[in-house]
Amino acid sequence: MFADRATITIYAGKGGDGCVSFRRARGLPKGGPDGGNGGDGGSVILIADENVGTLLDFRGKHDWRARGGRPGEGSQRHGAGADDLEVRLPPGTLVYDDDTGDLLYDLGPGDRVIAAQGGQGGLGNEHFKSATHQTPRQSTKGELGETKRIRLELKLIAEVGLVGLPNAGKSTLLAATTAASPKVANYPFTTLSPQLGIAELDTSRRLIIADIPGLIEGAASGAGLGHEFLRHVERTKVLIHVLDLVPDSDTPAANYARIRDELGQYAPALLEKPELIALNKADLFVDQSELDETIARTRRDIGVDDDNRVLVISGAARQGLRELLEAAWAMVHPAGNAQPGWASSSA
Repeated sequence: MFADRATITIYAGKGGDGCVSFRRARGLPKGGPDGGNGGDGGSVILIADENVGTLLDFRGKHDWRARGGRPGEGSQRHGAGADDLEVRLPPGTLVYDDDTGDLLYDLGPGDRVIAAQGGQGGLGNEHFKSATHQTPRQSTKGELGETKRIRLELKLIAEVGLVGLPNAGKSTLLAATTAASPKVANYPFTTLSPQLGIAELDTSRRLIIADIPGLIEGAASGAGLGHEFLRHVERTKVLIHVLDLVPDSDTPAANYARIRDELGQYAPALLEKPELIALNKADLFVDQSELDETIARTRRDIGVDDDNRVLVISGAARQGLRELLEAAWAMVHPAGNAQPGWASSSA
């Protein structure tokens, strides 16, 4: 899996110092100790937030500091504790101690961990008074907060998974839409492990796309690269089912049914994932009427005749890729966040 990395130093806040003070008021010439305690320093808390997708914010900011607690004051006023510093990270972030290399945390969605503990506030002299020690002049300093240098590694979870039979053209499609360089060849199982790439639609939008190993019959039972394939499919939000319009055997519709059958056997919930169907290798048709007929027959046979779900593309000739990525973006972000424009040269 592609790993996004950053190294930062986190500083928990120092505790506030305790106060030495004695009550002074009219009629109380010998007022007792009234120095308050210092407030606790803020801790640094790491939170796995599903709304955060990258570690880019940590590339330019290397120091993350929580505030210190306020010192105690006279009249029994305790110093205010500092707010914790919440550092939001993408789920799937691995947190290492950069000095020892030890893995500290593997953050899953919703996890919240105290990575650096804030210092405890010091004690004021009021704390030390007793029947035998009525005028204590001692206090304690606030404790220092923890400081750690940590390395963050994000195992990116793809938003879009490319599924299909071996040699359907998934690797070519990934190479055409992202900066990834997967191995591309005219034989099955070119991809032996998931390959990730990032498609930049424009300066503010990007999609993480995975080319997942090609599926064969029996994959749900562990045949071939099946379990490896299917585990990664489960992590994606949207599937792009890549169909070869000129397959070596069977028909595009039959191959579509084979993949869907394996998905359903492994986990029926996979059949409910949002799906786009990319009819690939359209550039191999010389006769436009033959291409139109093949597209119409394939749409009819797979039972999906929706221009928003079935798109005709060519990864090799880079045709129809803009429309495919815009459709995928709209599915990944269904709240209407799609915007016009696409900055990739693959349009």
